[in-house]
Amino acid sequence: MTIRSRRETVHFKRPFRIRGIERLLPAGAYEVVTDEESIEGLTFSAYRRVGTMITVPAGGVCGVTEMLSIGSVDLANAQAADASAAND
Repeated sequence: MTIRSRRETVHFKRPFRIRGIERLLPAGAYEVVTDEESIEGLTFSAYRRVGTMITVPAGGVCGVTEMLSIGSVDLANAQAADASAAND
């Protein structure tokens, strides 16, 4: 199986929470890495998501970051909540 990684930057306008991360994260830009594996045996190229990670500031340590595993649905929910709050 072939694994590929996609990187994207997501932006939050307000402090936010993501399920599985116990602390409030500050507003800003965050790098998200999604790992996908190829689905073998098809007549076309297809991939399935096997992991999603976000790089966040390490709790209490200035300038240090950590990469944490999150659910893609949890990330989408946090983005939707941020967009909704921005429209208020």
